[in-house]
Amino acid sequence: MPERIAEVTALLAEVLAPRAPLTVIVDGGNPGAAAAFASCLAAAFPSSSRAWSIDAVLGVTGPGGGLSDSALNVLEPATDRILVFLRGGPRHRFAEGDGERRAQVVIDHRDPEWPVIRHLHPDLADPDRWYLTESRAFFAAKATDWDTKFGDDIPRYTEAVRLAGVQPGDVVLDVGCGTGRALPSLAAAAAAGPAGRVIGLDFTPDMLDTARKAGRDQCADLVLADARRLPVADATADVIFAAGLVHHLPDPAAGLTELARATRPGGTLAIFQPTGRAQLAARHGRTLRPDEPMSEDRLGTLLAESGWQLNSYVDVPDRFLALATRH
Repeated sequence: MPERIAEVTALLAEVLAPRAPLTVIVDGGNPGAAAAFASCLAAAFPSSSRAWSIDAVLGVTGPGGGLSDSALNVLEPATDRILVFLRGGPRHRFAEGDGERRAQVVIDHRDPEWPVIRHLHPDLADPDRWYLTESRAFFAAKATDWDTKFGDDIPRYTEAVRLAGVQPGDVVLDVGCGTGRALPSLAAAAAAGPAGRVIGLDFTPDMLDTARKAGRDQCADLVLADARRLPVADATADVIFAAGLVHHLPDPAAGLTELARATRPGGTLAIFQPTGRAQLAARHGRTLRPDEPMSEDRLGTLLAESGWQLNSYVDVPDRFLALATRH
């Protein structure tokens, strides 16, 4: 069994085994993926924990009588049932029922030999048990060719920095900086003042290594750090630039509160994505929901509850940009 599959299934078995008797239902992915993953997961359970069953369920009859529906579009979680969704395979396959929303466990399974846990319901495991290691595994596999794949996004980053209003002399934190595509523009705006400083923070060493190879450590300090626990004093930043960050956090409210802690009163938060929400969702084979943390109403509430005032919200095909002010 490949090492990454063994790591993921061992973690899930550790979390789920104490909950027996239990039925685990695996669905999604390319044809045959659910059965293969279910088999690996079954093998990970200790021999002493046999009061459970694991099934790969495909082609169950949905509310409309269609045989192509996903089990996860029909079933709801229960105390004796865990739903596991494999994210990958044909896009929009189960989009109508949105089985991923019902699942307590979501696995990124686009590469069957490199599965990554992308969501575990907090009733199953605290995010500290899985979030950091799994997210690093997710982004580490993509770091080397990230700029090659998304290099044409850089002009959009430059425009987002301009709209964020970075001023000469500002202290700017690029939280979740990845390979540092925003750092040159942030540094050009902030370093024009004598006190200007830009710090790029990311929790994936491979992403920071790619940023250094691109020479972006010449315009900013690069720091290995978790966005949920920033290694900076209170009220440090004039501007926080957060590209592709908030929707990846296991607890967006707590994450926004931490960003507020690190920002001076009157400071700015720029939440950016170089594509609109609908376009990003389509890329990942899913549909948007009104309760998602990046929807305008939900984000406005989250920001207000965590110390921010939402000032502007733009969600167009080639850009998502929300600007907020620290109370």
